[in-house]
Order: sequence, then C-alpha cells, then structure tokens
Amino acid sequence: MERVLLKNIENPNSAEIDEYLKAGGYRNVSKAFDMRPEDIIEEVKKSGLRGRGGAGFPTGMKWGFAIADPKFPKYLICNADEGEPGTFKDRPILERNPHLLIEGMIISAYALKAEYGYIYLRAEYPKAKEILDRAIRQAYERNYLGENILGRDVRFHLTVHQGAGAYICGEETALIDSLEGKRGQPRNKPPFPVNVGAWRMPTIVNNVETLANIPYIVEIGGEAYSKIGNPECPGPKLYCVSGHVNRPGVYELPMGTTLREIIYTHAGGIRNDKELKAVIPGGVSTPVLPASMIDCRMDFVSMPKAGSMLGSAAVIVMDETVCMVKVMHRIMKFFEHESCGKCTPCREGTGWLRRILESIEKGNGRPGDIELLRDISEDMMGKTFCPLGDGAAGALRGMLKHFEYEFEEHIAGRSRCKGG
Repeated sequence: MERVLLKNIENPNSAEIDEYLKAGGYRNVSKAFDMRPEDIIEEVKKSGLRGRGGAGFPTGMKWGFAIADPKFPKYLICNADEGEPGTFKDRPILERNPHLLIEGMIISAYALKAEYGYIYLRAEYPKAKEILDRAIRQAYERNYLGENILGRDVRFHLTVHQGAGAYICGEETALIDSLEGKRGQPRNKPPFPVNVGAWRMPTIVNNVETLANIPYIVEIGGEAYSKIGNPECPGPKLYCVSGHVNRPGVYELPMGTTLREIIYTHAGGIRNDKELKAVIPGGVSTPVLPASMIDCRMDFVSMPKAGSMLGSAAVIVMDETVCMVKVMHRIMKFFEHESCGKCTPCREGTGWLRRILESIEKGNGRPGDIELLRDISEDMMGKTFCPLGDGAAGALRGMLKHFEYEFEEHIAGRSRCKGG
C-alpha cells in the first residue's frame, strides 16, 4: 500500500517544513477549515479509526463525548510517551515526519474546538524533543499555529512537555497529572478525561499514530479510509518488529496483516536460519503466542480471538534458543519497577510474582510455585486503577498457557537457561 504515515521519511530533510509542504503537507488544514467541526468528527466516525495507543477505542466516539461537554476551554493532548518495551512505532513520525503530527493536531483541535495542545513526550527521546520544538517554531512562523491561523479565525497553541521517564505516564490520567505538575499516578474513572481531564476541563488524549491519521481521513474521506485493511478496524497501521529477525524496523501495512507476513515477508524471517519459538505481538503487556499461532491477523478484533491483544503492535520475535522463564522474569522485573505503587494488587502483586519467577529461573523453584503464580495473577486481574497490573498478570498467564512445561522443567531441575 502507499505510505501515509511514513511518507517521504527517506528524505534526509523530511522533518523540515519546506520539504513537508513540497510533499503536499498542510493542504488538509485548509480543507478541514472549509468543513464544520461536527462534519470532521462525523468523517472520523465513518472512517472507523481506532486509537493506536493500545486500547483501540473508536476515535470518533471519544471525540463526540468531548465535544458534547459544554465546558471550555478544551485541551488536546498527544500521548508520545512511548514506553512499552518493544515499542518504537511513533518514533519515525516524531523524528522524521513531525509536521504530519502537527497537521493532525491542528485539524483535530479545530474539530474539538480546543485552543491549547500538548505533546507529552517520553524522556528517552531527546532528539525528538529538539526536532518537535523546531517543527513547532516553523509552524508558528508559517501561521499554521497561533492566532488567526491562515486568516481563518482559528486559534491553536501547541507545546511539547517532556516526561521524566515513568512508564505509568503512558496511561492517560497519569499523563494528565504529570502534565499538571503532580506525581504521575492514574486517577479513578469515571469521570473520564473527555469530561474532567487537564485542569478539570474536557480533554482528549490521543496517540501519535492516531493523530497522524487525521489529515489522510480529511483528504480521502471517512468512507474511503474505512476500506483500508480490516473493515472492523481499518486504516494503515505501524508495526514495529524487534528480536530475532533479519530486518527489524517499523513497517506501515494495512490493519489486519498477519503475524506470519509481518515476520517472514517484511522483517525477512528468523535470523541465522533458526526456528521461530514465540512472538509477543503487542508489547510486553500482551500475552505471548507460540509459533503455531502466527497466522492470526494483527488487529483489534482478531488478536483477542487468538488469546492476545494488538496493544501497541510491538512485535517481539524469539527463536528456539530463548528461555521463556527468563523472558517472563525480565518482564515482571520491569512491571515491578514501573508500578507507581498507588494500588495494592499491583504494588504487591508484581513484587511477589517477580520473586517467585526469580526463584524458578535460578533453579530454586518449588512444587506449587506455578499454582501460586496463577493464584496471584488471578487476584490482580481487574482490581487495579489502571491496566498495568492487568498487563503484568495477563502476560504471565499467557506465558503459562503456552510454555508451562518450561516452568515445570526448571522446577524439576531438568532444564537450564540457554538464552532469553
């Protein structure tokens, strides 16, 4: 398919506004300003666009909730806190195509009647911060941002806010608290940010990739967009592939492309001619799949049927040499470290799971440990303020579902870690 989100990024000057304009950039701002805000929202609803940050919530529906709230001002926040391990799909947009994101935010803000916007950027992307700041300055200079944009009586101001390296701030309410200068911790919901968000005003939080799709929807219309990929959750999708493949990277493909095609056609197959063992399809908070299940389609509807989730579409590929016990131990160390500590099931549960997994991985596992892991993860599911606890528990449950035999072998002393 023709590139939409990664268009022109091979151009070494693709982040500069003149190059973006030459490639047709910002033309959809004028087209959007000729439409009524409610008509843009209707086109987004028709498009079937679903949030690309992981939750997959229908974008047009989310916007509809915010615009129906009579309170002003309204805020638009771009979630660029790309902290899920294995995830780097937003980075090419931030560093090589920043004006596409800015154009998407301008159109979105107009539709939402939001006059202030923020890009909440992960701390580990200092180069992206420099590039975004320069791109925003260029957009102000060309009158695409600021007061009376393009002489159309539209006002929108945009700022980059850099986080401090906390994974929890990828959750939208923790992100909002961090933006306000508070400790980044998730809020109880409801109320939801679309009604009570930043500074208790209606706030839309969308992922980088989600917002980058908006100019294309305005350009071709929602109906045409809805015919790309899976009709149940359509559009172009960025898949980032890492691990034991010959060509790791970010691939723009139609939503619903199979895991097999992503791994073997686009990422060049398993390196060193090894056998594929397992794939984490959407970042470490999504359940692992064995090699026998890679014919599933990578979209928000198909992945749950396969027993996993699309998540951030961060495809982590593991070959036959990998020890799944060691992988799970490392994943749980991450979740324990990144838990904000606000709720007991996550704060205590991730630590308990990590200690048991560490014991098994070091050869000190005991009979009953697997049952204990299951009991703790069951007690965590659905009992936390945000999805971090569910992600940790769900990842473990997926690992035990497909690779319990490796845990049993470790406990029985019949196995020694070879990799991971």
